Amino acid sequence: MKIPGMAVDFQRLATPVPMGYASVSTTDWLAAALAVRDSGGRLIALWAGALAQGASVCVAYGVADGLVWLELPLAGDQRHYPDLVPFFPAVARMQRAAFELSGIEAGDAKDLRPWLNHGAWPVDYFPLQHSEDATPLPTAGELLDYPFVRVEGDGVHEIAVGPVHAGVIEPGHFRFSVVGEKVLRLEQRLGYTHKGVEARMTQLPPLQAHRLAGRVSGDTTVAFAWAYCMALEAAAECVISPRAASLRALLLERERIANHLGDLGALGNDAAFAFGLAQFSRLREDWLRLSKVVFGHRLMMDCVVPGGVACDVDAAHKGHLTKQCDAVEREVKDLYAIYEAHSGLQDRFLTTGRVAPALAAQLGLTGMSGRASAQAWDLRCDHPAPPYDRLHVKMATQRNGDVAARVAVRFDEVFESLRLIRQILTELPAGEVRSDVCLPDPTSRGAGWVEGWRGEVFVALELAGAGSQHRIRRCHLHDPSWQNWPVLEHAIMGNIVPDFPLINKSFNLSYSGQDL
Repeated sequence: MKIPGMAVDFQRLATPVPMGYASVSTTDWLAAALAVRDSGGRLIALWAGALAQGASVCVAYGVADGLVWLELPLAGDQRHYPDLVPFFPAVARMQRAAFELSGIEAGDAKDLRPWLNHGAWPVDYFPLQHSEDATPLPTAGELLDYPFVRVEGDGVHEIAVGPVHAGVIEPGHFRFSVVGEKVLRLEQRLGYTHKGVEARMTQLPPLQAHRLAGRVSGDTTVAFAWAYCMALEAAAECVISPRAASLRALLLERERIANHLGDLGALGNDAAFAFGLAQFSRLREDWLRLSKVVFGHRLMMDCVVPGGVACDVDAAHKGHLTKQCDAVEREVKDLYAIYEAHSGLQDRFLTTGRVAPALAAQLGLTGMSGRASAQAWDLRCDHPAPPYDRLHVKMATQRNGDVAARVAVRFDEVFESLRLIRQILTELPAGEVRSDVCLPDPTSRGAGWVEGWRGEVFVALELAGAGSQHRIRRCHLHDPSWQNWPVLEHAIMGNIVPDFPLINKSFNLSYSGQDL
C-alpha cells in the first residue's frame, strides 16, 4: 500500500481487497490529504473517538492501490486536528458529526453547526467519551433554532419541507430558497434518525454485532453486514470459503436489483407515469417473495454472518433463481424500451437535476449516482474481492449526470446483476458455507469495503480484550450517502420546485445510513 509521493509504512490488513493502516503525524495527515487529492484519490470516511485509551481521529482514502486508513493520535488533552474541508468538501458533515459524538474538533473549520444532536443531549456531552461498559444516559439538551443560510434579494422566499413528510419515508428537513418556482439554493438538515449505533456496537459481542450492522440501513442490509463481517474476518485473519464468498455476492446482487426495480418504478411515478410504478412494483414484489422462500427473509437480513453465510442454495433453488432472472430480464427490457420511447418521461428526465462531471469530481459524488456523472468507480471492478475477481463486472457509466443518466445506469446495472447472478449460480463452488472465526489476542483491527447498491459501504473495526472478554473498542460504519447528500443540494439549483421529488428519488439517498 502507498500514497503517491509519500513514504508511509502501512500495516497490510488481512482483507480480500487491498487495504492498509498507518498511524501518522499532523504533518503527514495534511500531506496525505494533499497527495490523495492531487493524485485523483477519494475520501471514503472520517471518524473520531475519545476513549479511555486515548483520543484520535481517523480517515480512509481510496487510492489506486486500494484503501488506506490513517489514524492521527491526539496527545494529552488535545482535541483538535487539521481541517480537511479545503481538500475534500464532502468531509464537512463528517467532521461535524465526529465532534458531536467525540468532542474532537476540526481546527479552523468554518461550519460548526450541530448535525446529529437535535437537543437529544447537552451540547457539552459527547457520547463516545464515555466508557463502553457504563454509558450514562444524558438529560435532554436545549432545542436550538438551526441557523440556515439565508438568501436575500427581491422576490426571494423560503419553502420549508419536512422533517415530517407526506409519504412513509424517514425524516429530513429541506429549506428551499426560491424565486417563483426556480430554486436558487437548497439546504438540508438531517440527523433526525440518530440512534446511537456506534456506542451500541461497543456493547455487543464481536461475533453478534453483524446483526446491528445489517440494520444501519435496511435497504442495504447485505452490504453493511458483509462489510462488518469482512472487517471482523480481517481482524481475526479468517478466510471464508469460495462457496461462502459466491453466496455473499449472490445476495448482494439480489439486493442491488431489488432496490433498482423499486426506484425505477418510483421515478416513473414521480413523472406521472403510474404504469411504470405498477409494473416495477410487481416485479420487485415477486423478487422479494422469492428471496423470502430461498433465504428466509424478503430483504435477506441476517444472511451474511461472520465466517460466511447462514443459508445455502440447493439445486431446486438454483432453478427458481435462474428462471426468475430470465423472466425479469425479459420484462425489464420491455419496460426499458417503453421508458426510452415515452416522450413525457424523457421530457422530465433529460437535463433535470444535472451534476456535471467536473462538479461531481470536486464534491466527491460516489456510487451509482457518481457513475452517472462519469465518476467511474466500482469496487467490483477496481478492487474485486472474490468472487468478483473472476466475474469480470461491466461497469455502468454515463456522462450527462441528469435524472435520465441515473435512470440509464440503473437499467444497465439491473441487466449486469442479472448476468452476474446467473454466472454465480452456474459456477457455484462446492464446500462449506461458514467457517469458524477465532478472535485474536489481545488487540487487532480490520476493515470492510463493499460496493453496495448506492455505492461504497465502509466499516472500520477495532477489537480489544482476550479470551471470553473480547469486545469492540470502536466500530465506524459509513454509508455513501454522506458524500452524496451535499451534491443533491447542487443538483436542484436552477430547477423548479416540482422537480425536486424526481431529482431526490433519482439519487435515493439514505437518511438512516448516515445518522448513526
